[in-house]
Amino acid sequence: MPEGTVERMRSRLAVLAPIEVEIEDDSARHAGHAGAASGGGHYNLRMISPEFAGKSRVSRHRLVYDALADLMQREIHALAMVLLAPGENERRAGAPHPDHTPGH
Repeated sequence: MPEGTVERMRSRLAVLAPIEVEIEDDSARHAGHAGAASGGGHYNLRMISPEFAGKSRVSRHRLVYDALADLMQREIHALAMVLLAPGENERRAGAPHPDHTPGH
């Protein structure tokens, strides 16, 4: 895996003026996967940016893919994203509420 992919991701995402960026390299859990064999990593991204305000989920994803375009060719095989505008929370954006307990 190329050294510094997370740092390069942060650098590219700066164009979206993020307030918060969390990037988790989840590649080790996907060892042996076809994408991993070609050198592409698996990453989880959580980002809050005013650029996402008023935009659909698809539009937000497109902004991120555009910012990371050169990395998506080789260094990133899979990217899971939670993209929020300031003042939004994960529940509103479609993710499960952290206090939700299955069966309750």
